[in-house]
Amino acid sequence: MVWDKDEIMTRSDLERMQLHLMQATLKRVSTRVPFYRNKFSEEKIDYETITCVEDLQRLPFTTKQDLRNNYPYGMFAVPLRDVVRIHSSSGTTGMATVVGYTQNDINNWSHLVARILTAAGVGAEDVIQIAFGYGLFTGGFGLHYGAEKLGASVIPISAGNTRRQIQIMQDFKTTALVCTPSYALKMADVMMDLGINPNGLSLRYGLFGAEPWSEKMREEISERLGIVATDNYGLSEVMGPGVAGECQECSGLHVNEDHFLMEVLDPETLAPVTPGEIGELVLTTLTKEAFPVIRYRTRDLTRLLPEPCPCGRTFNRIQRIMGRTDDMLIIKGVNVFPTQIEAVLFDIEGTQPHYNLIVEREQNEDRVTILVEVVESIFFDQMKKQRMMVDMIKKRLAAELGVGVNVKLVEERSLERFNGKGNRVIDKREL
Repeated sequence: MVWDKDEIMTRSDLERMQLHLMQATLKRVSTRVPFYRNKFSEEKIDYETITCVEDLQRLPFTTKQDLRNNYPYGMFAVPLRDVVRIHSSSGTTGMATVVGYTQNDINNWSHLVARILTAAGVGAEDVIQIAFGYGLFTGGFGLHYGAEKLGASVIPISAGNTRRQIQIMQDFKTTALVCTPSYALKMADVMMDLGINPNGLSLRYGLFGAEPWSEKMREEISERLGIVATDNYGLSEVMGPGVAGECQECSGLHVNEDHFLMEVLDPETLAPVTPGEIGELVLTTLTKEAFPVIRYRTRDLTRLLPEPCPCGRTFNRIQRIMGRTDDMLIIKGVNVFPTQIEAVLFDIEGTQPHYNLIVEREQNEDRVTILVEVVESIFFDQMKKQRMMVDMIKKRLAAELGVGVNVKLVEERSLERFNGKGNRVIDKREL
């Protein structure tokens, strides 16, 4: 089932639409946003010479630092009187980025999130519990308005207070849960502690995003909560949730290409990669009025999946986000992503889906220690069996990562749990 007919338009119709919208967006930013007007002038680019989608590669990139340099309203393409909503990033890694929305932007945003929800199997008859934070973060409000557009019943519970979340889930007959995958696992842990059988709940669907997660983690969540778990993707700088999402085939995220032009580029050379190769996702907005962005470098790593999807949607798909270029660790010259570690641990019986990765530098050499939670029976087992498990984990990780690591087993529930995005990497190196 699709939310609207545009999701199944022909590629030729889509490409004509994209070109028309791209040209309108370039005119908008060239005439209304000083940053782009100056940038195009410096690089001697006349937006009127952009006559096909492939010409996009002639245009300069936009980075998060560009948005910070124009804080708060320097990137807006409309007067503030036309902005009906303002959101912002947390600013935890630097000055916050500020984004604005016209009423038409809000309407489009709600429409696209309703698409994502429909693709995941959610409908007007569902009761959706949104356990994302509200406020300046786009996740909570983005999913909220999309769910209302769909006609579903919305429980805006926000993040945290897990026991209350579960109580509400029981009492209000929640059928769909929206949160980070890390928090879904935390809920499963607390349910187990409370002796609550998830099969006794009304829960059927889970829509998870805001952090990278693996296929093994999906299987764990699906099994422990008894739900269909789908991934969705968005980022505040481009819109928020609703940029892309999985259908029930669970084989890649359909990008809403009638609203966003997508490129997958080599993060070093910034040249397009071959479809199927890993690269950095770069997005250009096609319909944003208040805050259009051109070739925004998301820093998110993915790959294009060009094969048709059995669901019938014609929008191209991307693989679930594998990590970020700025989350990637370089250990002894080898690129290491936390999701690789997660995938290995999920395959080993007795380990828990929780770990910490600690990177230190000793005598000019990188040293990596991974703290791995294991079930109680193993942690209190014979030392010989513990050593055997450590050796097995080290071998599996070395084969996957291409670099040796140290492994330390820790007690179940001893590592920090997260209500929002998980932060499992502690890099102590002074680089």
